[in-house]
Amino acid sequence: MKSDSLEKTSLQDLLPGQSSHKFVALPRSQVVITLVCVMLAMFLAALDQTIVSTATPRIIADLGGFDKYTWITTGYMVASTTAAPVVGRLSDIYGRKWIFIGSVFVFIAGSVLCGFSENMTQLIIFRIIQGVGGGTIMAVTFISIADLFPPSERGKYIGILAACFGLASVIGPTLGGFLTDTFSWKWIFFVNVPLAGPVVFLLARFFPNTPGEANPQKRRIDYPGIFLLIVGVVFVMVGLSVGGVQYEWTSFYVVGSIVVGFISLIMLMIVETKTYNPILPLHLFKERMVLIGLLLSLLTGFAMFGAIIFVPLYFQGVLGFSATSSGTFLTPMMLGVVFGAAISGQILSRTGGHFRIQGLIGVVLMTSGVFLFSTLDATSEYPRAVSYIVLLGFGLGTTFPTFTIAVQNFSPSSAIGAATSLIQFIRTFGGLVGLSLLGSLMSHRFIGNFDRAVENSSVPIGSDVVNELKNNPRVLVDPDAQTSMLSAGMPEDIVLVLRNALSE
Repeated sequence: MKSDSLEKTSLQDLLPGQSSHKFVALPRSQVVITLVCVMLAMFLAALDQTIVSTATPRIIADLGGFDKYTWITTGYMVASTTAAPVVGRLSDIYGRKWIFIGSVFVFIAGSVLCGFSENMTQLIIFRIIQGVGGGTIMAVTFISIADLFPPSERGKYIGILAACFGLASVIGPTLGGFLTDTFSWKWIFFVNVPLAGPVVFLLARFFPNTPGEANPQKRRIDYPGIFLLIVGVVFVMVGLSVGGVQYEWTSFYVVGSIVVGFISLIMLMIVETKTYNPILPLHLFKERMVLIGLLLSLLTGFAMFGAIIFVPLYFQGVLGFSATSSGTFLTPMMLGVVFGAAISGQILSRTGGHFRIQGLIGVVLMTSGVFLFSTLDATSEYPRAVSYIVLLGFGLGTTFPTFTIAVQNFSPSSAIGAATSLIQFIRTFGGLVGLSLLGSLMSHRFIGNFDRAVENSSVPIGSDVVNELKNNPRVLVDPDAQTSMLSAGMPEDIVLVLRNALSE
């Protein structure tokens, strides 16, 4: 009789697609403990993407470095995104277990170092270390579902993980504010240690030691590919992150970063076609369903990151809510993500994986939410705005497990880690591209709308004031700036003119 620990794949478990990846048959109790550990590790990694937002003012007050504060988040995101495709492929070669455990150690070390930072530069460097650990955790978490469950059950558990990710995004800002106000901003990092510590022990005890490549030639690491991938991704993401924020889009810093990044990625494509064991298996893109899943993940990242930035801006800049309350308006969207992911995953498992139809439904709901949200203006009612945000979130949530399952089921077993981690990378990359394009478009439209609004307005505004407000419309989001403006004698109606220009 075969042992329960043997790997197996039954034909009745196969969903449409190749789905040849073998899962490790474990006792149910071991699966539950492993899944809980995986979920907790991913929850902490996802939490650290948003927990910093409400603590940033206190961090700046203690450490200074106001001109660098955006890098607290940018450094983490760039590091975590860059790590995903690299560790995804390495986990195919060497197995997941010790890469997963090592990533939790790196995450804990980064968290401790962040808490002991004495200046902003140190904090940014330590956030990058933390981001490498967090990105690896996120990648291996979703990959491990293919190791732990048969194809017919993956949708349900990927849906649970996606819902867990959404929940962490909702809790992050609130928890960050609570820890900062109650203890210190340092505790938004220190809190990871007592939670992640037991995870390491339980992973070492219960996580299955999945085999990697047995062929010594296939275990060779593609160092040139890793180098070009890291350089390409880092330079492109840094250029997109700081363009239009810290530097002009036409500046040497931004253009140079993006050009160097794309040249490196082009060189990567050339190198990978000649490498026996590439870090980025290009043959994945020849499979139609994998390519469609990755392209649609790019679209969902575009929509998700755009909403995370522009939903609070609408409530704060157009409707006039405070910064604190406007941030909470992301909660309906993320709750929509939670329920959409959970329901979508359950349906995938119960219906045998009709991910084509489900993916189409998710994209239609997401696109409808984005379109309807774009119709809002300064006179729109609050319930209407929230309903559109929930629709957007539900559509996004529906797509997360659907596209992951599609990519996993049509990828060869030897590259399932690389394929799964590519989804995480593509989604974040699409988000950064979306933010850059939407930010530039919004700025261009705002300037044009503001010029027309000033021409048609009965409010007398000097040309120097018009230029200042166009280039830096802080009065929309900064109560102190509004007070200073009104104290200087500018008409109160100017705020309404700005809000109408932003909403159109």
